[in-house]
Amino acid sequence: MTDLKSKRVIITGASRGIGEAAARHFAAHGAKVMLAARNGEAVRRIADEIGGEALACDVSDYAQVKAVVDHATTTFGGVDVLINNAGLIDPIARLDESDPAAWGHVVDVNLKGVYYGYHAVLPGMLAQGSGTIINISSGAASGALEGWSHYCATKAAVLALTRCGHKEYGDLGIRVMGLSPGTVATDMQRDIKASGINPVAQLDWERHIPPEWVARALAVLMGPDGDAYLGTDMSLRTDEARRLVGLPPDGA
Repeated sequence: MTDLKSKRVIITGASRGIGEAAARHFAAHGAKVMLAARNGEAVRRIADEIGGEALACDVSDYAQVKAVVDHATTTFGGVDVLINNAGLIDPIARLDESDPAAWGHVVDVNLKGVYYGYHAVLPGMLAQGSGTIINISSGAASGALEGWSHYCATKAAVLALTRCGHKEYGDLGIRVMGLSPGTVATDMQRDIKASGINPVAQLDWERHIPPEWVARALAVLMGPDGDAYLGTDMSLRTDEARRLVGLPPDGA
């Protein structure tokens, strides 16, 4: 298992779901965790429970993202890991029925939020000569799904940012990779189910993996076993990745 003791970690979108599960998992194994999410009350509550730090943060606002990185740097003495987890899929709608402002807001969060995370954290990581950036990806990055044009487009762009980050900084001690977890039992899946659009909305709840499994996969990527995925996505739909994380085969 990856040694998480004293790792200094920032997690965006940490008020629930994957972000919360990751924060709890990392803190339980000795990491110093900085939680960030729009719901400041929720992240402060979780941080109090696990002994971490927290700030309210809308990742579509660069100043707020930088404030999180500055706070973590001051409090922890630096940042070892950034997990770009914050993301939206709602409102789900076909292109002609979508609201341009809402569509654009998803771009601001899902894509610009990841770029803002890079921009804020990279100077410190480059100065210390090391760091890991993990972007939460999706199968939607490489496949089209009805009603998900905003999500598919932004996740494809995030995969491009993963590739660019590795190309630009891989030789400078910065590890950049993505994690495509498949469908996860979070509130996002409830929104998808309620939309009734495309096959993902038809899946039974039991088909979704628990967010704690994703947390375990993120921990693996933080360690040397994650080097196999530098510049690309680890997909938890593959048996190879599941074996590496210690999860049962897909569909088992």
